[in-house]
Amino acid sequence: MAVAPMDTIAPVPRSQHRTQAGGGRSRINGHLLRLPFYLLSLTMIAPFYWLIITVFKPPAELARTPPSFVPQSPTFDNFYDPDWSAERINPGHLQGIFQRFQVDFGFWRFLFNSLFITTTITVASLLICSLAAYVIAKHDIKGRRTIFLMIIASMMVPWQTTLIPNYVIMRNLGWLDSYAAYIVPALAKAFVLFFLVQFLQSLPNELIQAARVDGAGEWRIWWKIVLPLLRPALAAMSIFIVLAEWNNFLWPLIIVQSDQMANLPVALARLNSYFGGPDHQGAIMAGGLLASVPTIVFFLIFQKYFTRGIALSGLKG
Repeated sequence: MAVAPMDTIAPVPRSQHRTQAGGGRSRINGHLLRLPFYLLSLTMIAPFYWLIITVFKPPAELARTPPSFVPQSPTFDNFYDPDWSAERINPGHLQGIFQRFQVDFGFWRFLFNSLFITTTITVASLLICSLAAYVIAKHDIKGRRTIFLMIIASMMVPWQTTLIPNYVIMRNLGWLDSYAAYIVPALAKAFVLFFLVQFLQSLPNELIQAARVDGAGEWRIWWKIVLPLLRPALAAMSIFIVLAEWNNFLWPLIIVQSDQMANLPVALARLNSYFGGPDHQGAIMAGGLLASVPTIVFFLIFQKYFTRGIALSGLKG
């Protein structure tokens, strides 16, 4: 094989050396700038990791001191232990999360309650807020600005101040310990309405005017034109609503009087109060893991809409 003479090999320009060196330094500087975010992510990942390893530890390992950071004898007994029996004591075997509740369908009942309440509130509140936002943003009604300012002002009122009035209303209506007490007070979402109004103001009025010229009514315009255009904003707001309602604890704790109507946070809190020992934490953590999976999946599915909705809402001030 012929070798090229030394004088025919072009030297690498110094500017290219500087560019490569500068690119390496910029990557290092980028990682250093992101270091605080890496550390912050660890503070969020560490508790979730501890939850996962606790779920798969047997009771004897849960009570061990010092604790282990990797399950030495992984088991699924914290979900369901086939060797546990109410008639006899079997050392080292306790009730799993699916064996600890005496209500109909056990843990599945609380999971259904949370799914039904969260889904109903999310869908209904988004529809109501989108309709109200359409009226405020695209209709020249008298007192529109005043109404909008009052809605914004309501966001400054601490939600804790409404607990007692709402409880009295629910009691007088006979709605305590019912789905209505969960759903009806949660339908008014001032922040969602404010967000949707800002989003609609960035959309051209010509679309609405063209539909009216074609003879479409206001309900049809809202359903066929406004709602499809609001899809990114609705997806973004649905994440906030789902997370808030799925993790809602204080209001359900006040209105729920029976185990049958408890949602997941209330059920897990009661379980923790009944069984507080370290060897029972496996079943409690198993319930926490099952409660967190739906929200994680929901966020992973809708995160692109969340980013798009936040970005598009700022196109117009």
